[in-house]
Amino acid sequence: MLSDLQTGEFIYEQPALSGVEYAFKHALTQEVAYNSLLIERRKFLHERAAESMESLYAERLEDHLSELAHHYERSGNSRKALEYLKRAGQQAVGRSAHVEAVGLFRSALELLKAVPETPERDQEELELQLGLGVPLHAIKGTSAPEMRETYARARELCRQMGETRQLFPVLVGLWGFYNGRAELGTARQLAEQLLSIAEDRQDPDLLLIAHDTVGENMYSGGEFVPARTHLERASALYNPSRHRSLPSLYWMNRGVNSLAYAGNALWILGYPDQAVDRVDRALALARELSHPYSLCFALILSSRVHVLRGQGEAALKFADATVRVCAEHGFQLMAAFGICFRGAALIVCGQAGEGISQLYEGLASMRAYGAQLAQTGYGAALADGCVALGRVEDGFAAVTEALAAAERTGERSVEAELHRLKGVLTLARGAVPSAEVGAEAEKCFRRAIEIARRQEAKSWELRATMSLARLLAKQGHRDEARAMLADIYGWFTEGFDTADLKDAKASLDELAG
Repeated sequence: MLSDLQTGEFIYEQPALSGVEYAFKHALTQEVAYNSLLIERRKFLHERAAESMESLYAERLEDHLSELAHHYERSGNSRKALEYLKRAGQQAVGRSAHVEAVGLFRSALELLKAVPETPERDQEELELQLGLGVPLHAIKGTSAPEMRETYARARELCRQMGETRQLFPVLVGLWGFYNGRAELGTARQLAEQLLSIAEDRQDPDLLLIAHDTVGENMYSGGEFVPARTHLERASALYNPSRHRSLPSLYWMNRGVNSLAYAGNALWILGYPDQAVDRVDRALALARELSHPYSLCFALILSSRVHVLRGQGEAALKFADATVRVCAEHGFQLMAAFGICFRGAALIVCGQAGEGISQLYEGLASMRAYGAQLAQTGYGAALADGCVALGRVEDGFAAVTEALAAAERTGERSVEAELHRLKGVLTLARGAVPSAEVGAEAEKCFRRAIEIARRQEAKSWELRATMSLARLLAKQGHRDEARAMLADIYGWFTEGFDTADLKDAKASLDELAG
């Protein structure tokens, strides 16, 4: 029969790993032939094909999951179709083929609608919703409406079924949604619930994730010392061999996440060299794991640490790498973060005009996905670029918007820096320096120092003190300026090659002259 079809030029023969395979010459011919079969006959042939594959490839079914899912889905054998769709979806996630994975999980959920409601059916749906959440996060980001729909449905299933072992990853998914949208009060409640569950069970896997989520929330809220404690506990709990597969449920390798966030917290707390150590370790771990999404996150937070250290070229390298990996794997929201960090790096490199344009582009993309977290930090970067270009009113608009976001969301990780920048812009706004302008700027700088001290944010305190010291020196209060700057500079024990500490040393030398 195959020979006759080949002679009639309906199909052609080609070599394959298993010997020989045959394919239709034209898609239209295949479609006509397929549709000419009665539905029941088609279903029978699909089931025969799937059963034959299961027999032929019994030792390597993992190589044929998508084909098996295809045949069983069209055979009417829902049980087998669901099994292979789910396994194929999980496999696609493991390969970072997230678009394919979303399609497979959604096909399974659609098929499940025809299955009568039973506890077993609800359990199956819960596992599929959790499976769908991971690739959705990678493509759309935590703040996408689809994420809330997916995890809210999963939470409802948990309520229907009573407490299940899947409640924890469901709560993590909901935490990610509210955290990404900067609804930090709700996110904090969920993080604390996760920690309570983990502590009750004394499960090291759950404790790792819970400490990481609590630490990330505390970082966003400006509670840097307890944030560091939780993040370091998470890092200590991380076991590379045991926790390698965690991204299959939690989308992100938490060993990478805790190290990267700890690095950013350490810079703010006044440890610039330890900050680099942590983000370097996060990058090394992400590369070792070959997990692209975790790698993107490590690259982004590495870029931020180097921006803060004033090392623009290094920061730009990491941001560019982020954008490349995102383009390769379709990480849409993560790409927007990468563009924002590219803008911040360009400003540090002295290319403020292009940097501001990149920031606006990245921010517009982020907002289109519903992401609100880190808006205050990007506002500070925009203001910094505007200061460099003398665009005072644009700078004020960026600072005003960011401070309003901080009040609305409780995101206070750059609150001190925003008040400092407001003071810098106040001085730049005064065409002719006056006592009134100076007093207003001084108020901003002192407010920044007050916030930084309350948060134990030594690096923000150093910046604000430098700005205040310069103002006081111009007003003739050189001794006061030198004393306050010497006090905060003397606190530091590392990072003397970074831009802020070199700037502070130069200012001290000038004031001593």
